[in-house]
Amino acid sequence: MSSIPKQPKVIVVMPAYNAARTLEKVYRGIPKNKVNKILLIDDKSVDNTVKISRKLKIKTIVHKKNQGYGANQRTCYTEALKLKADFVIMLHPDGQYDPKDIVKFINKYKKNHTDLILGSRFLKGGDRKTPFYKSISIRVITGMFNAVLGTSLSEANTGYRGFSRRLLQTIPWQKNGNGYIFDPQLIIQARHYGFTIGDVPIFKDYHDAASSPNFMTSLRHGIENLQLLGEYILHRLNIRKAQFLTQ
Repeated sequence: MSSIPKQPKVIVVMPAYNAARTLEKVYRGIPKNKVNKILLIDDKSVDNTVKISRKLKIKTIVHKKNQGYGANQRTCYTEALKLKADFVIMLHPDGQYDPKDIVKFINKYKKNHTDLILGSRFLKGGDRKTPFYKSISIRVITGMFNAVLGTSLSEANTGYRGFSRRLLQTIPWQKNGNGYIFDPQLIIQARHYGFTIGDVPIFKDYHDAASSPNFMTSLRHGIENLQLLGEYILHRLNIRKAQFLTQ
């Protein structure tokens, strides 16, 4: 287990796209006394996200064209590492996740030195408002991840995550896809490279301003997850190399 600074530098990154309606409320809710820096990456929003972010004096970087959720994360982590972050927390600025839960991620990191921390609505003390159909599909996919990776995750499909600097400097996340596939790829990479994975209970809100994939996007995402796990199995068996797992 590697040592971490007594007072690690914590940076919150917000991958944003059309978050003007919710950004200020999310920002106000972040426990500033626990965080060293807040960074927003805007993926070419067509609303006032950038204007509001700059008004709030958030360090803001704007993509010249819309690149996708995964590409947004690549910029987030690249910039966080440039700022010498010891621990990076991804918080969506659309209001679906409670910014106060940031403290749980920091405490888990400090106590257990966990490299990848996933926010879970299914742990005791987490959200209980998830629609039944979503709950079932998420649990099925999570079960498949656990079966293939040998993990004990309670939720694999979360967008609320914390990353150690060590992890971000090691796994090849730069090779991940530009869309939602980025997230499951990163979990597989963390496991493949031997990093510790843990979770903390979180609250998730369901409202009309929160970005949420529709049924067809969710279905496509589920199929992508299965394909990724298949790629991982073939990679481990030395049958076919998975590019997102190679340095």
